[in-house]
Amino acid sequence: MNPLKAGDIAPKFSLPDQDGEQVNLTDFQGQRVLVYFYPKAMTPGCTVQACGLRDNMDELKKAGVEVLGISTDKPEKLSRFAEKEVLNFTLLSDEDHQVCEQFGVWGEKSFMGKTYDGIHRISFLIDAEGKN
Repeated sequence: MNPLKAGDIAPKFSLPDQDGEQVNLTDFQGQRVLVYFYPKAMTPGCTVQACGLRDNMDELKKAGVEVLGISTDKPEKLSRFAEKEVLNFTLLSDEDHQVCEQFGVWGEKSFMGKTYDGIHRISFLIDAEGKN
């Protein structure tokens, strides 16, 4: 695993959102975007993280920051997650984890004695020029 470093250009991507609509990073060109990667919708840690962003959205908007959450969950699950937790930002589905790999957040993890590949919980603040 080799996450993007400060100053790196963020990889361009297009992923389906929780409603099945394609969202491109270039849709936010000229804006600051917080791209946060999380392991799995509707799990305790990911719910706390998402609700923390939801609860601070006014401050993020005042700072001119858009939020995109990315996991490998299907859009249907993301839709249920967004509805259940009343999330006020976009969730994106990276089922084949290609975008996770481009950002360097996909890699070996271990939990309860088991080793597997998955998303590492990492966030990137992309500036108006597309740099991390």
